[in-house]
Amino acid sequence: MTDHAETERLLLAELREADRDRYLAALLSPADKRQALVALYLFNAELARVRERVSEPLPGEVRLQYWRDLLEGADHGSTAANPTAAALIEAIETHHLPRDPLVRMSEARIFDLYDDPMGTTSEFEGYAGETASALIQLASLVLDPKAAAASAAAAGHAGVAQAVAGSILLLPRHRAAGQVFVPTEILGATGLDRESFLIASDRERVGNAVRAFAAFGRSHLEKFRAEGPVAKTLAPAYLPMSASENILVKAEALGENALEHSVRPSQWKRQLAMMRSLLFRKF
Repeated sequence: MTDHAETERLLLAELREADRDRYLAALLSPADKRQALVALYLFNAELARVRERVSEPLPGEVRLQYWRDLLEGADHGSTAANPTAAALIEAIETHHLPRDPLVRMSEARIFDLYDDPMGTTSEFEGYAGETASALIQLASLVLDPKAAAASAAAAGHAGVAQAVAGSILLLPRHRAAGQVFVPTEILGATGLDRESFLIASDRERVGNAVRAFAAFGRSHLEKFRAEGPVAKTLAPAYLPMSASENILVKAEALGENALEHSVRPSQWKRQLAMMRSLLFRKF
């Protein structure tokens, strides 16, 4: 086995543990693009897991700063000592990826370290744009730079829909940690604030907030679809969002019960959704 193949195997194994959906998406991607996609997805996973790996925000900010320094060229010793970092730099150089979106992705994740609620739906769109949407667009640049240039709007809406679905999936965990990703604009419209949403004593209002948040995600899913079919070469970049509609529809049905019960589709349903999306480019 060549060093490159061994590196890819190890990175895939790590991604499988960190993010099963993006691991499956990587396996369904062209072999010559796979390692770069895995590097991007592992970078995203590292950022997303920072809060759960620290006991307070400051060490988390230090971890995020490491990635910003790396991307901006600051010396952090041997990059090769961190396989994900080495693979990310290789992906950037091989595929001529812009570094600024990766830096902003790290900066956006500072929000995750604190308990401040998300403010408006526009603020959520901004957060999703710099995280989920940026990741889709970067993956698109790896797959087909020319087609990616025409798909920025689609990636933007797809990322917001995916971010809403992901936030709903994590509602039980976020609630236990005192985090609220449902914008206060939505909470206020349903007669709630951060504290009353976390306490969830008014189940009807909480249910209305969850449904409104899911509907917000579905509105972006509809805007994404209105952009037209995803280019065949870019379809692998959108595979991780294949289950988003299922999650959003189920959340609207469950309402307040989504705070305690998972809305995640089963593994086989997620795999089936990815295969369907890859074959028919329907997301």
